[in-house]
Amino acid sequence: MTRSVLAIDQGTSGTTALVVDPDRGVLGAARVDVRPRYGPASAVEVDPQELFTSVVEAGRRALAEAGEPVAAVGLANQGETVLAWDPVSGIPFTDAVIWQDRRAQEICDELADGADRLRELTGLPLDPYFAAPKMAWLRRHRTRSGVVTTSDAWLVHQLTGAVVTDPATASRTMLLDLDAVDWSGEALEAFGLDGERLPEIVDSDHVVGTTDVFGPVLPVTGVLVDQQAALLAQHCLEPGAAKCTYGTGAFVLANAGDRAVRSSTGLVGCVAWRLASGTSYCLDGQVYTVGSAIRWLADLGVVSGAEDLDRLAGEAPDAGGVTFVPAFAGLAAPTWRGDARAQIGGLGLGATRAHVVRALVDGIAAQVVELTEAMVADLGTPIVALRVDGGLSRSRVLMQTQADLLQRPVEVYPSPEATALGIAAVARMGLEPGTTIAEATGPWRPAAVYEPKISADEAAHRLATHREAVCRLLGESDGSL
Repeated sequence: MTRSVLAIDQGTSGTTALVVDPDRGVLGAARVDVRPRYGPASAVEVDPQELFTSVVEAGRRALAEAGEPVAAVGLANQGETVLAWDPVSGIPFTDAVIWQDRRAQEICDELADGADRLRELTGLPLDPYFAAPKMAWLRRHRTRSGVVTTSDAWLVHQLTGAVVTDPATASRTMLLDLDAVDWSGEALEAFGLDGERLPEIVDSDHVVGTTDVFGPVLPVTGVLVDQQAALLAQHCLEPGAAKCTYGTGAFVLANAGDRAVRSSTGLVGCVAWRLASGTSYCLDGQVYTVGSAIRWLADLGVVSGAEDLDRLAGEAPDAGGVTFVPAFAGLAAPTWRGDARAQIGGLGLGATRAHVVRALVDGIAAQVVELTEAMVADLGTPIVALRVDGGLSRSRVLMQTQADLLQRPVEVYPSPEATALGIAAVARMGLEPGTTIAEATGPWRPAAVYEPKISADEAAHRLATHREAVCRLLGESDGSL
């Protein structure tokens, strides 16, 4: 009997599907791109049907490439993306509002006096990044019909008919009591969402139903938000173990153990996963625009794409005095300045494309360092190495720069698809109760390790240069954030 699973990672820019066997590894793979629409007033939306079609097509292609059956399906989702839809027919009433969308700032401004209480309750700062402000915005400006949920609940309903979400995704909404791991009536009332029908919260390795959209009838045995799936795949199972995924954005997560943590440095405290074996928590920090910043450069003709990053950055030994703060969608943790916008500084007549690309690499890596330092302060536990994954983890220049500025080793996951492999492990735990995380994920070995090649003093100087650029962007004058 097969033990292979179909693992689906539904992300911002596309859906990846893998057929994964616990002994033989990846047997089939496919990706279907998704292109969100960027509009005025920081609008970012996508047709929900495009999301679901990408899930079905990627899954079918991966199964066709594998050429053999699977026993179950797992689905990872993009977290804070929301939509309104009919819970009977599944027909969407709105487009999906992507996590990068900032139009719910008006909701956050109205709730500013209660921000501290909401943060204590949910672990999250009051910001349009999270799902609840977007849900409230949709109710105010789009429709009162149906249910309004994160995209995972709609996708699972399309697959199985169930209306469920997992605790990690729920903890990204600002509607979850972080200690009780249940919906908070107080938070729902604050956002004007009391009375809403919310998804049932189920364990990530719960069997939520069956689907036949990929051909044979298959149980869906794993559901988890994308970044936590990558944290699990990276074997970050002890407090202080940290990873960064470089995709559309960069997302740094550190395991916080079995107790909810409220950050004192501006990070996000949330659920890592809840399995049959118990609940784990994590700290989370975000750089909103990483891969999307490179796409912006590509649209302008500065680079041909992410594959051009190393070639161009390699043409310049340093940024030549150019600074690049890639805040195209604002700054997230730890500053939470949604009004900030990207800034390129230090341009002279001698500046080249290579200097701009090198400055972007420095800006991305410096923001990740800032998040990592905040995690160390919150947890009181040193982070001895940073494990990395995602498409841009294949960039030698970016990974070396990350190790240099972090002054710690950077360990590259053997596959850029850690999220999909993480949800494959969760699906296997749902399929085979009693399987541990370590058994489900298998042994962890880095494909490459980048050690720092510059001195601590040089790293400190380059980080200070970045901080000064951020301070200029934010209108600060004292060099502090």
